[in-house]
Amino acid sequence: MARHELYDEDGSTDREQCPRCGDAFLAAHDDRVHCGRCGYTEWN
Repeated sequence: MARHELYDEDGSTDREQCPRCGDAFLAAHDDRVHCGRCGYTEWN
């Protein structure tokens, strides 16, 4: 998925960003959200 497809026309997004990196999006899995860049994981 291209990065420009993640943003709305006003530049906002509904996807959660990594609190550690600040630049990367978190991948939403069934039981967790995970950052592929730094390895940050939040379990649900």
